[in-house]
Amino acid sequence: MPIRWRMTGWLLGVAAAMLCAPAMAADPDAFLAGTTKNCIECDLSARDLNGRDFKRAKLDRAKLRNADLSGASLFRATLVRADLAGANLKDANLNLVDAKWADMSGANLTDALLYEGDFASANLAQANLQGARLGRARLNQANLEGANLARADLRGARLAGARLKGADMRSVKLDNQNLRGMDLSGIDFTMGDMVEADLTGADLRNANLSGVDLFGAKLNAADLRGANLEGANLGNAILTDALTEGAKFDAAIMPDGKRAE
Repeated sequence: MPIRWRMTGWLLGVAAAMLCAPAMAADPDAFLAGTTKNCIECDLSARDLNGRDFKRAKLDRAKLRNADLSGASLFRATLVRADLAGANLKDANLNLVDAKWADMSGANLTDALLYEGDFASANLAQANLQGARLGRARLNQANLEGANLARADLRGARLAGARLKGADMRSVKLDNQNLRGMDLSGIDFTMGDMVEADLTGADLRNANLSGVDLFGAKLNAADLRGANLEGANLGNAILTDALTEGAKFDAAIMPDGKRAE
């Protein structure tokens, strides 16, 4: 057999092996056995994965709908376009995870670690994020409508373009957050921390800001009509051109440091 033909056959064999490799790497059983970190497009729906170690796993486009991942470690895992709708991720470690465009609607992320995670354009509608730590997370263009963010730490998170309509944000930490021009109307921020937050031009109509620490916040040109700011701390806050018709300031500390009657 001519050498050229033998070489061609060898190259075809290598190519075939390479084509088969991804299929083997994406085998769910091999992934769960720990022999591979690659489970791209795997179907792990409704699986009991409680406390499992999936650090740095590749789970792009994986189906994890209604899976139990409570207490699991997904540190630095990739979950791009993964389906995690209804999944239980309570106490899970998702620090530095890449979950762009993932569907996490209705997921339980109570007390989860999401520090510096990338959730840009992810769907987190109706998700439970109570007490979740989202410091420096990327939530650009994310859907957080109806999400429960009570007690969540969002300091340093990127929220540009995020949708928060109907979200529960009681006792949330938003210090130094950039919320310029955002639609925050009707949201409950009761007892939250928004020290030096930039709310320039934000829509806060009928929002509940009672007891919120807004010290040094920029509220210039913000729409505060009908908002409840009872007992809020507005010391050093900027309210230039803000719309305050119907807003309640009872017992609030005003920008001049005096308490409103």
